[in-house]
Amino acid sequence: MPEFVVHARLEADAQFVADWSLSRALVMNDARYPWLVLVPRRADLTEIHDLSVTDRAVLMEEIARASAALKLFSGAAKINVGALGNLVPQLHIHIVARNPGDFAWPGPVWGQDVAQPYEPAALAAYVARLRAAL
Repeated sequence: MPEFVVHARLEADAQFVADWSLSRALVMNDARYPWLVLVPRRADLTEIHDLSVTDRAVLMEEIARASAALKLFSGAAKINVGALGNLVPQLHIHIVARNPGDFAWPGPVWGQDVAQPYEPAALAAYVARLRAAL
């Protein structure tokens, strides 16, 4: 059976937060937005419908959990959830906290200039706070 591995691009752009029952929770290293990514820990998945019925239900609960926690944690006006996969074919779900006046508001966060990475110490502190909130 193939082993689960996080796609190299996600590994490069995100930081590990936690492993949940189905998904690996990552935080995107872009200080412009509070942004989580859930990656179901199953090998060779590209689409939500590739998951079993049971895993799809778990994924929806994990998306709801991440969305609610991120909204409370960030005080966001809106939570955006998306599964695009155009650049990273591995199944992953973006959960982005948005506010009027943020860098890309009201448009999508994708393709809006280059990411602004956290300073290493700030990223470590942010991840620790997120772990506690999730």
